[in-house]
Amino acid sequence: MPRLAGRFVRFVDALNYRIGRVIMYGIFVMMGILLWSSISKTFFHPSLWTLEVAQFAMVTYYILGGPYSVQLGSNVRMDLFYGEWSTTKKAWFDAFTVCLLIFYLGVLLYGAISSTEYSLRYGERSPTAWRPYLWPIKVTMTVGFVLMLLQAASELIKDIATIRKVDLNVL
Repeated sequence: MPRLAGRFVRFVDALNYRIGRVIMYGIFVMMGILLWSSISKTFFHPSLWTLEVAQFAMVTYYILGGPYSVQLGSNVRMDLFYGEWSTTKKAWFDAFTVCLLIFYLGVLLYGAISSTEYSLRYGERSPTAWRPYLWPIKVTMTVGFVLMLLQAASELIKDIATIRKVDLNVL
């Protein structure tokens, strides 16, 4: 079982690392969209699509970049007491909070799957003047929740390994 857990952690971490490294350049995509929006409003007729495309790009950026952020440990943590704790105590606390996160992500994933299914079945569109289909962003959100759930499971396995003093890199 520990060998399988080590493989799972390595696979999920590698997958989210690669996706995160690609998605982090999405900031330049958003900058380009918003730059075009500013130029078109100043010199041409305003584009109807720029605001929504910028919103979709932002959602993609933070939903698919979230697992990478968790993997790097760059998520926000209340360090009032945590910084003074031992590694084992931190792992116990992290394991508890990751279990809560997994429950929350499960609820989000359930809703995302339901919403994506509805969007695909009925061809749901945005109620704005541009009226883009919403299924691409809903599929992106569902994939992002799956990746975050996998990363949370990976973090839980790493915390359990820390508590049990098992080195997953050896397995």
